[in-house]
Amino acid sequence: MGSGERVAGDVAAAGSPGPVRGARSERRARESARGGARSSLLFIPTKPRGGWPRAEPAMAYHQGYGGQGSKHRVRGPMVPPAPDPHQLFDDTSAGFPHSQGTPTSGIDMGFNTLLADPMANVAVAYGSSIASQSKDIVHKEIHRFMSVNRLKYFFAVDTAYVTKKLALLLFPYAHQNWEVRYSRDTPLTPRQDINAPDLYIPTMAFITYILLAGIALGLQQRFSPEVLGMCASTAFVWVVIEVLALLLSLYLVTVQSDLTPFDLLAYSGYKYVGMILAVLGGLLFGSDGYYVALAWTSCALMYFLARSLRMKLHPSLVPDGMGHPRGGGRGQTYVTLGAAACQPLIVYWLTFHLVR
Repeated sequence: MGSGERVAGDVAAAGSPGPVRGARSERRARESARGGARSSLLFIPTKPRGGWPRAEPAMAYHQGYGGQGSKHRVRGPMVPPAPDPHQLFDDTSAGFPHSQGTPTSGIDMGFNTLLADPMANVAVAYGSSIASQSKDIVHKEIHRFMSVNRLKYFFAVDTAYVTKKLALLLFPYAHQNWEVRYSRDTPLTPRQDINAPDLYIPTMAFITYILLAGIALGLQQRFSPEVLGMCASTAFVWVVIEVLALLLSLYLVTVQSDLTPFDLLAYSGYKYVGMILAVLGGLLFGSDGYYVALAWTSCALMYFLARSLRMKLHPSLVPDGMGHPRGGGRGQTYVTLGAAACQPLIVYWLTFHLVR
């Protein structure tokens, strides 16, 4: 039975009997049966103004639109979604506008007032100038004591210089000219002048001393990382103390010199060469070899420092009221002899516990 025939039957059953109504309903049923494959009509019986009930189409859809299994449905009134039963509070954020994060007007007015004040502008400019001047002074002092170019100068060495300098440290008595040479008010690099101080030999000698100390302690069954670390830190601290003492002595006696902390560190670090020879003599020949090597290296180191520092330290040339130069030679002598005399004591203190 077709859909049109079912609709026609329902309409005929719902209305009142009559020839006109029956003929009209029968005609509509035939038309519906003829185009049933293309469309479906839903008739709702209504009562016209003349009293006769008739069927009006409420809505006509194509068979593929809105039918059973179709994706399209009649749009009804919007129904709000059911609230989540697990939600504790209602979402009311949609009713409030989102803030844009702009600063408040009071802060802007405060800054504008501060910038508009001429005295505040003067104070800000004065503070900026003081800060820039302080920064320049700090950078100048750092560049003076820790200049990278100055540090490169002390490592400008080659194999020939290292060989000659080691021979000079062990046999300084035959050397005649101890003056450092200059080129256009700039000292020559160590590879060009054997009298120039360097930091390559002290650095390598310090590392060699630490390794040799580890070997000596291991041969005596006394090696441990803590003891080796204590030996390295003690040797480094003694050199730092010696450099600070020399700087303080030069400041107190007001001796004019061109010595820098790097120069003093280089001269103080040359003692590691003598320490290595003293430990080697003790390991190879026992305590007798240790003391013989210690005596030789200590004498050579004292002579080397006395002659080298003497060419670096100059007495003051400012004349007094009588036209004679002021005192300064005594201060130079005291500093030179004091630095040279401390070397054997430091060498012995840092090496005697390694040889037994």
